[in-house]
Amino acid sequence: MATSKLHALWNHPAGPKTIHFWAPTFKWGISIANIADFAKPPEKLSYPQQIAVTATGIIWSRYSTVITPKNWNLFSVNVAMAGTGLYQLSRKIKHDYFEEAEPVPAKE
Repeated sequence: MATSKLHALWNHPAGPKTIHFWAPTFKWGISIANIADFAKPPEKLSYPQQIAVTATGIIWSRYSTVITPKNWNLFSVNVAMAGTGLYQLSRKIKHDYFEEAEPVPAKE
């Protein structure tokens, strides 16, 4: 049974013998880098970069569901890109627009 599933994956039109498998697989590096940036201070994040990551994720997620054959690897990496981009944007917006200034201690 496992052999037939591996054989089916190997011969799938978006399987490991095609670029349709390897391009999204390497694209995971962008999402992993964005996850690594979760530790980065929000003031060091870039609006244009995070907007591009989010928009790319949303657009290509939709595209991956309407092409034939369906490419679930492409779909999953783009959902991850959109999610990490939205999270980073929310951190940046919260920092830039909703953080209150540090209270100044009163002098005694």
